[in-house]
Amino acid sequence: MAAAVRAGCAHKGFISVTRRGSHSSTALKPQYDAIVIGAGHNGLIASAYLQKGGLKTAVLERRHVLGGAAVSEEIIPGFHFSRASYLLSLLRPHIYQDLELKFSTVCLSVQKHGLKVYIRDPYSFTPMLEDGVRGRPPRSLTLGADLEKTQQEIGKFSEKDAKVYPDFLSYLERLACAIHPLLDAPPVDIPGLTQGSLRKKITALGSLKPLVKSGLKLGKNIPDFYELVTAPAIKVLNRWFESEPLRATLATDSVIGANTSPNNPGSGYVLLHHVMGELEKEKGAWGYVEGGMGGVSQSIARSARSLGADIFTNRDVKQVLIGQDGSAKGIILTDGTEVHSKVVLSNATPYITFKQLTPKDALPEAFITAVDQIDYTSPVTKINVAVDKLPNFLAAPNSADGKPGPHHQCSIHLNCESMEVLEEAYREGQQGRPSSRPMIEMTIPSVLDPTLAPPGCHVVSLFIQFTPYLLEGRRAWTDEDRERFADTVFDWVEHYAPGFKNSIVGKDILTPPDLERVFGLTGGNIFHGSMSLDQLYLARPLPSVADYRSPVKGLYLCGSGSHPGGGVMGAAGWNSALKVLADFKRL
Repeated sequence: MAAAVRAGCAHKGFISVTRRGSHSSTALKPQYDAIVIGAGHNGLIASAYLQKGGLKTAVLERRHVLGGAAVSEEIIPGFHFSRASYLLSLLRPHIYQDLELKFSTVCLSVQKHGLKVYIRDPYSFTPMLEDGVRGRPPRSLTLGADLEKTQQEIGKFSEKDAKVYPDFLSYLERLACAIHPLLDAPPVDIPGLTQGSLRKKITALGSLKPLVKSGLKLGKNIPDFYELVTAPAIKVLNRWFESEPLRATLATDSVIGANTSPNNPGSGYVLLHHVMGELEKEKGAWGYVEGGMGGVSQSIARSARSLGADIFTNRDVKQVLIGQDGSAKGIILTDGTEVHSKVVLSNATPYITFKQLTPKDALPEAFITAVDQIDYTSPVTKINVAVDKLPNFLAAPNSADGKPGPHHQCSIHLNCESMEVLEEAYREGQQGRPSSRPMIEMTIPSVLDPTLAPPGCHVVSLFIQFTPYLLEGRRAWTDEDRERFADTVFDWVEHYAPGFKNSIVGKDILTPPDLERVFGLTGGNIFHGSMSLDQLYLARPLPSVADYRSPVKGLYLCGSGSHPGGGVMGAAGWNSALKVLADFKRL
C-alpha cells in the first residue's frame, strides 16, 4: 500500500500513522541544574538559553517526537504533515540570531541548524461562491506583497477600499511594531515595585523599560492601540472598508484559533496578534517550513544540543518532585524514575502544570481555585488530508499543465465571503453544534515544499471553526461525529473546488478533545489558554504567576500559557529562561 501511494497515489483509504521513537544517544542523568517538562518550541528555546547561561539542562518529552504542537508527522505513508501548527511568522527575530536558526528566503542553502522557510507571495486567496458573469469564473480576492496587484484585486469589489488599503496596512504595522518590546520581556514587576525593600523597588523599576519603550513607540497612536485591543474587530474594519469579501478575509485573523466572533470585544487584539510577526524582515509575512513545522522544533533542538542540553522523547513526567522545604527538587517519571534538579520549568499548560503535575498539597487552595477559572475554550478542528491531485478551484481554474497557480500557495479562505457567514458559524458553535457552514483556512504547503508528498500528490491542511469541545447535551465526540463533520467540511471544499472529495487518499481528524489528548492542549486550545483581555500580559495566566514563577519555589512556567501567549513565537521560553537565570544569580 505504501509503495503504491508513493508511486502514484493510486489507492484510496485512510492509513494510520506509524509511530517511531526519537532516541538520544545521551543517557538520562540522575541530576541536572534545570529540567524542562515538554519539548514544545518554548521548552526547547528555554533549554537552549538555560544551557547558554551555564545551567546543565534536560528536556523531557512525553511523545515519540519533538515539537509539541510544532511537529511534523508522516500520518499517511509518503505524506508528511504539520499535524497541528502549520505556518511560521511569529518566532522572534533575536531567537533566530541567538540560536543560529537563520534561513535563506529562497531556500538555496542550509544554515547552521537547518531551518528553511518558504515565504508565500501572494499569501491570501478568498474565492467566492457565485455564478460567473458571461461564462467567466466566479470572483475571488487575492492579497500579496505586490501592493499594486493587491489594490487591483480589491478594486474588483470596491475602488474606495483599494485606495485606503495601504493606509490600513501602515496603521496595523505601527501598532504591531510598538508592542514588540512587550513581547521580549516579562510583564512589569508589580510586587517588586509595591512591596519589599527600597533596593528591590529600585531593581524592579527596570521592568518598566519595555512598557515605556512601547508607549514611546506608540506615541500619538495610543488611542488607536487602545481601541484595537478592546473593540470588536468589526468596528475597526467597518471604519476602514465597505466590501464584504475584504472585511471578512481580514476578520479571519481576528478569530483564528479563538472562540470569539469579529463582533465581540477583544477580537481586535487577536487580529493584531496574528500580524505582529515577520519573516526575513518582511512584516506580517507567514511561511511554510521545509519538512513541516517540525523543522522549527528540530532546528531549535539541534541548537540546544550543540550547547550541551540533553533532550529526550518517550519520557512521560508524572509529577514534580517537591522537597521538605516546599520547593521543586526535580521530577518523577511514570515509570518511577526520579530525576533531581535545582529548578523545573513546565512547558505544559497551566492547568496540566498545577492540576496534574504539581502535588495538590504544595499549592494554596485559593490558587488552585483560580487555576480552575482559566478559560481554555477552543473552537478549532484540524483536519490533515492527503490528496492525489491539486485542488481545482472554480474561481481560479488549474492550468492545462497541472502546475500550481499563485493562489495555491496562499491561505485559502473558504466560507469567508461575508461577516454574516462568519457570525453564523460562530453562533452555531456556541450552541454545541459544529458549524454547518464552517470557516475554513486551507493551506497546501506541498506546492512550495515538494518534500512533503509523493510526486503529483499534495498535503492539505484544513483549520476549521467553529467546533465545540462538547456537543449538544454535553455529549462527547464519537468517531461517527468526527466523520460526519469531516464530510461537512469536505462538502464545502467541494463547492469551491469540485473533485476534491474524490482526490482524498487519507485523512487525520483532530477535534478539540483530540488536540487535548494528542498534544496536551487543555480544552484543545492552541494558545494554552484564551487570548482574551483578562488573560493577557499582567494576568496571563493569572496575576500571581505572570512573572513565570509559580507558588512553588523553583517551579516555573515557560509555555504559551504564560506571557506573551500563543503561536510559534518563542518569547515565553526566552523570557522564562531569563527569569530563571536572574534568580540563580541571586542565590
